[in-house]
Amino acid sequence: MRLDKYLKVSRLIKRRTVANDACDAQRISVNGKQAKASYNVKLGDLITVTFGTKSVTVRVLDIRETTKKTESVGMYEVVTESDE
Repeated sequence: MRLDKYLKVSRLIKRRTVANDACDAQRISVNGKQAKASYNVKLGDLITVTFGTKSVTVRVLDIRETTKKTESVGMYEVVTESDE
């Protein structure tokens, strides 16, 4: 699944266009490397999302095409969260 779609389906970012823009602005990294929106997400990947001073790193646990809001939390686990 594409990175921008994963961020939207998992509800880490509300809209796919915002996720796409964040990738273009180099605010998303996967396994320590800057990632494009077209990156193919795999189980176990570490995704870091940075907006302003807040940074969240999550580990991919599940990949689904669609999900309900209550189930989306099970798609990832928060590894680190910082508010610098």
